[in-house]
Amino acid sequence: MDPYIAANRANWDERVGIHVRNSTGFYGIDRLKAGGDTLHAIELAELGPVAGKRLLHLQCHFGLDTLSFARRGVIATGLDFSSTAIAAARALSLVTGLVADFVEANVYDAPAAAGAEFDLVFTSWGTICWLDDIRRWAAAAARCLAPGGVLYLADMHPAARLFEERDRRLVLSYDWQTPPERPLAFDDATTYNGDPTPLAATRTYEWQHPLSSIVDAVLGAGLRLTMLNEHEVLPWHAFPMMVPVGDGIFGLPPGHPRMPLAFSLKAVKT
Repeated sequence: MDPYIAANRANWDERVGIHVRNSTGFYGIDRLKAGGDTLHAIELAELGPVAGKRLLHLQCHFGLDTLSFARRGVIATGLDFSSTAIAAARALSLVTGLVADFVEANVYDAPAAAGAEFDLVFTSWGTICWLDDIRRWAAAAARCLAPGGVLYLADMHPAARLFEERDRRLVLSYDWQTPPERPLAFDDATTYNGDPTPLAATRTYEWQHPLSSIVDAVLGAGLRLTMLNEHEVLPWHAFPMMVPVGDGIFGLPPGHPRMPLAFSLKAVKT
């Protein structure tokens, strides 16, 4: 998988500067600097009190959510495979005065890179589609947890990821699962935050993981599933037709058939 990972890393390295510049206001950087945070009601409600917990944030990008947890009293560590993202996260930590550790590593190498005594391993919103091996991901996350620790995942629902919007209709466009050796290939001229800056590293690779495979991977890693929820909202416009429904989240427009757009799960290490 090295060529795929290398291509994705080059793309994400390039996105960081555009995202940190934040010309479209897509990211809540100013909100974080002003004393707020960027966490959503979904994950906050499902996680409950977090102050004092040792948290590992996998695929943290440039650290917004990691530092948001730090603001809530968490002992936070963020991990990402992009050296550019980690440098930006450390810079944001200095600017905001929020203390967190940031580690550059592939997510599969998290136990060796970040350690194995965390109370909470957290990953959310647009992460697992970049992973070719969901079982290896779950095993790595489990190894990072202390006994009694919790894995929390929130992401786009695998069913929703099968569709594209065309002429204000959702059209089934992708297979429901992707072989590791045959990822979906995309060429996007710009990043997703609406900034028109052209990318040089346009090619990326993604993998579809069915909900059954995700749950099976978590169970196979020796964790006990304690929560599995499905949601009709997402914290971004996955489809252009989506409309704001409050708290920075979006849903399908009134009158459109309902479908799960997101899912979340918690699992404990016994």
